[in-house]
Order: sequence, then C-alpha cells, then structure tokens
Amino acid sequence: MAATGACLFSAAPFRREPPSKPSSNQIPIKAPAPRVAASVDRITAATAAVKHEERSGVAENENRREEKAKRRMNGWKEYLEHSKGMIEADGGPPRWFSPLECASRLENSPLMLSLPGIDGVGLGLILHHQKLGRIFDIWCLHIPVADRTPFTDLVKIVEKTVKSEYEHSPNRPIYLVGESLGACLALAVAALNPDIDLVLILANPATSFSRSTLQLLTPLLEALPDPLSPGLPDILRLTTGDSLRSVLHNVVQGLPLRNTAEELVKDFATFSLSLPVLADILPKETLLWKLKMLKSASAYAHSRLFAIKAQTLILCSGNDQLLPSQQEGERLQKLLPKCELRKFDDSGHFLFLQEGSIDLVTIIKGTSYYRRGKYHDYGLDFIPPTLDEAKEIIESNSASSLFNLVASAVMLSTLEDGTVVKGLAGIPSEGPVLFVGYHMLMGLEKIPLVSRIFLERNILLRGIAHPMMFTRSKNGRLPDLSSFDKFRVMGAVPVAPTNLFKLFSSKSHVLLYPGGMREALHRKGEEYKLFWPEQSEFVRMAARFGAKIVPFGAVGEDDLGEVVFDYDDLVKIPYFRSEIESLTNEATQLRSGAGGEVANQQVHMPLILPKVPGRFYYYFGKPLETEGREHELKDRKKSHELYLQVKSEVERCIAYLKVKREKDPYRGIGPRLLYQATHGFESEVPTFEI
Repeated sequence: MAATGACLFSAAPFRREPPSKPSSNQIPIKAPAPRVAASVDRITAATAAVKHEERSGVAENENRREEKAKRRMNGWKEYLEHSKGMIEADGGPPRWFSPLECASRLENSPLMLSLPGIDGVGLGLILHHQKLGRIFDIWCLHIPVADRTPFTDLVKIVEKTVKSEYEHSPNRPIYLVGESLGACLALAVAALNPDIDLVLILANPATSFSRSTLQLLTPLLEALPDPLSPGLPDILRLTTGDSLRSVLHNVVQGLPLRNTAEELVKDFATFSLSLPVLADILPKETLLWKLKMLKSASAYAHSRLFAIKAQTLILCSGNDQLLPSQQEGERLQKLLPKCELRKFDDSGHFLFLQEGSIDLVTIIKGTSYYRRGKYHDYGLDFIPPTLDEAKEIIESNSASSLFNLVASAVMLSTLEDGTVVKGLAGIPSEGPVLFVGYHMLMGLEKIPLVSRIFLERNILLRGIAHPMMFTRSKNGRLPDLSSFDKFRVMGAVPVAPTNLFKLFSSKSHVLLYPGGMREALHRKGEEYKLFWPEQSEFVRMAARFGAKIVPFGAVGEDDLGEVVFDYDDLVKIPYFRSEIESLTNEATQLRSGAGGEVANQQVHMPLILPKVPGRFYYYFGKPLETEGREHELKDRKKSHELYLQVKSEVERCIAYLKVKREKDPYRGIGPRLLYQATHGFESEVPTFEI
C-alpha cells in the first residue's frame, strides 16, 4: 500500500500509463504506517503451531479456532484501518483507483479490475495487493458511501473501462475479480461482452441472494424501533470486543427473523474492534440501499448467465453465514461453459480478508488461470513459486511431511569426472536439463525428489505430467482437479511435445518418466521394471537445445508396500471392470496412437499391502551431453542409440541401489528413529559407504 495515498481517477476509461503527477481528484488515504500485503511467509508461526497441535490432541480444535479468529481479525483490521482514510475524504461518483504506487506496475502484465462487494470501498483485496501487483496492473472500483448509482449504471461504468482497455490491448486478457455484489457486476459485464477476452474470478457470488437469509435483513432493519434506528451507528461505535455479541443479541430479542439476526451476529463479532469504521461504511440508509441493489444485481446477472463465454474461476466458502456459496458455486459451474470451482470449507463470507487463509496469487497460479495472451502458455506464463510458497506447499501437507520423514531419502549424484558423491552436488545448475528415470509405484518417489532438490539446490523440477491432472473428458469419480493445484504451482505441465519445447526454451530443469502410468500402476512382481516406448521420444528435442540428460534410478517402493491385487485381477470382476472403464473414459487420452505396454493406460487403483517402512534411495548418473550433437542426433539410428543408453543407465542406477541398500544399517525405520532419538530429529541419518 502506498504510504500516503492511492492514485484515483474518475470512472472514465483510463490507460495504464500513469500521469506524471497525482491528478487533482486524488483522495488521500489516512492510514497508519504502511503494511505489505499478506504472503505465505506470514504464516510461519501458524504452520509451527499446527505442527504442535498435531502432537497435542486435546487442544487441537480450540487452538485452530483461535488461530483462525486471529487471522480474520488481522485481515479486517487492515481493511478497516485503510478504509477509514478513504471515507473521510469521500464523495463524488464511483471511480477507479490504483492501490499501489502508480509507477509500480509491471511491463506486459494483464489488467485486473477489482470490483467491490456490498461495502463499496474497493479494498477487499488489500491483503493481496502487493503480490498481485507483481504480475498484474491492478485497478479497484470505489463506490462512495453516499453514492446511489443504480446497478445498471455501475455495469456501464465497468463495461466502458473494459471496452476501452480491450481496444488498447486486444490480445491481452482483462481480469474481473469480484466478491458478492462485485461478482454480479463481473458476470453482467461478461454477459454483455461475450467477444472480449475476460477472465472472471468470483468469490461467493451473490447470484444466490434470493435463496439466502441475507435477503431477510431488509425487513429486519425496517423493523428496528425508531428510537434505535437513528442511533445504530453510535451504538456500534460504543460496542467493542466480546460485549458486541451480547449487545446485538439483546437488540434482536423480540424482533422478527430472530434466527437470521443471530447468525449475522457471529460475523459481526469477528471485526467488532473496528465497528466505528464499519458504521461509517454501512450506515442504515446505505445498507438498505445496498441490499436492494444486491437483489436487483442478483436477478440481473442470473438472467444473463446463458450469454457468458468468459473463462471463470469461482471461489466459494463452506462457512459462509450470509450466502449459500458452495451450493451456488456448484450450480454456476454446471451452467457456465468454461468454469472451474475451488472450495474453502473453513472460510467465512469475506474470503479475501482472512489473513493466511488463502493466497489469491497462489490460487491463480495453481489453477493455471494466469495468462498474458489468449491462451495459457506453460512456458511464458509460468510464475515460479517463491521460496515461501514452495515451503508452504511442502510443509503444510502433513501427508507429504510425514512421508519425507518416513522415507528418509538417501541421494547420490555423479560429478563430471564420474565420481559418485553423497548429496546433490553432481546435478547441473544451469539448464536446460532433462531428468529421466523410473516411475515408482503410485509415483511415490516424486515427493522427496522435488522437495529435496528445490530446498537444497534451489532448482525447480518441472514435471511432465499426465493430462488428467489438468483437464477431464467429463466429470466423474476421479479426484477433483483442485487436488493437483499444488503440482501446477510447482511447475508441472501436461505431457506434449510443444510443452517440452517451451520448457527447454526457457532453460528449465525438466522431470520426465517415459514409462508414465504403466510403471506407476505396475502389476505384481514388476517392481523396478522399465516400460518405455520403443521410439525415442525426447532425445532429438533435447539435442535441439543442447540439454543435458541426467538418468536416475530410485528404489524403496518394495520396502513400503506390495501389490497384492493388480489390474489383471481387477478386470476379472465385473464391478471393478466397469469402474476401470468409467475412470479411463474420464481421463484425457494419452498415446492413443501407440501400441503395446505404453499405449493409453487403464486408470485403476491396485490393492497395496503396507509394510513396515524402509528407506528411499536415489542415484543420479553422470549427465549426458547433447550440446553440439544436434545434427548427429537428427539421424534416427543415432538418436535411438542414445535413447537406449539413457535407458540402460537408469537400469544400472536401480541395480546399484538395490545392492548398496543391503549394506545400510539404517534401512529400517526402527534404527533410524533410534538414531534420531539419540542425535536429534533434525540430524541426518547415515547410510552405506559409497
């Protein structure tokens, strides 16, 4: 947030080139010392607290409730502190403002228009401004408290700006981000402009207003006794802290719609410490006007859903006390043609103001919704995760953290002179680099592999993944696409020659499993057997960019579990055969033109018998150079020879590890835990001698 103010402009269309000096209609924001918007590094303490909660059973739920309440309060406090400065200098018509310094916008970044909720202030994304400002030009719509512009005129204001910017940059998308009322605005503009490239991000859209308890607030306000009505802001100013709940509880006693009022009290109590500002933002007359506008906005947007063609992302809260947001999100997902849904079960209505709860930039990256052109480019549009984002992904997933602890991975690499060393010193630092290896059962090796290389070498492995992690032929029983968002944040891309080309072009470190799903869902007795295509799929592409090829092996799956009921067993049972066909039809087809073992694989889940956990081992072979060999490797015979060499190296690495692990005194989890108990749980557990 700028230290003393924000650049404001009238509702007329604007260009992204800011004026050299603040315009005459600039409104200062009187606020305390500026705070940067929330990012993942703010919740380090919260992450540690969660780890402690997992060990303390009894206090877990209570601690979580307190932590969430604290986050909600921090978000509301920052929002209301900055809102106060804006409403003190309020007046005039609705207009746009930049929440960041005018010179802070990035070159070639798309435009994001933030549309306010029922409050109208335009600071609903205040916790996200700093991170959003690194990848977007941000403009926020401000509707003054006393303004009575009808919804249809607000639509015209936004539409005029959208059309102007589209004419200025027709090949660049325009993002419309709206919460509740703002979501209705975004939907209305998209319906009226189906030929403009818009991306809608809608949080708890108010298109469900007619089915919400919020619509009953209008008669509730009108039913307030006359002596109370004029003094409602004063009562709110005098009421802070825990006393708010009891005061409002007494107010609603005997009034109509008592249950509705008591539900609303719960959300009011969250930000009670700053209610004097809230009373200025939404006095009774303004609140009544906004509720009536919300009703008309909902009906207007709802009646035009059929005309919307824009790419849409809906974010809905599971604990929304004001609107039935999750049900509405599911309904809109079915109605809108290019729509994805993300649910936040523990969040309340004001989704963007819950500090540490969500990170909008991470959500946009995880859904692959960030783009600078007409389509998402997995190379050019990829924004690498920050160290804090990556740590949050790795550490916040308790299953991954536990797996890393149990696996206690041993990693060996090979230097340029052929020396095998412990650790990752032999991995090339400069890209492009292609890591080619064996895909363990269920792909379990990826968790320690990606996390260790990133945390120890600051190298991001961009995995070539199955298309079903990105799109589906139809909805069904497969895991929701949201379960793969973290992989996309960490750089995973769908397997395709064009994407491999883009990754090599950007000098990335690429992770490829030629055996794919066939190896990851192998049959009984097929541990460590490679199922690679007969043709060389990657060699000539690597040679075109002079990429180093690093063959590697990984072992340990047979110390973790054993396949006891595989695909061949499942298809003999009619029920499971039908389920497998259904799941396979949902997934995007891959290698449909290929034959043999690596042709399009049937999606299934083998039955695995767990074992007492052993240890994972990785061995990265000597990098194979392709630089200067592009002409030579254009010859199919020569490229196939290198392909077979890579495959042979992977098999050699696996064989080496299977022999060496027999000499590891800490292969079993018991000896490892005993060692860590005596040397500290952060200590590195020894292994075999090389």
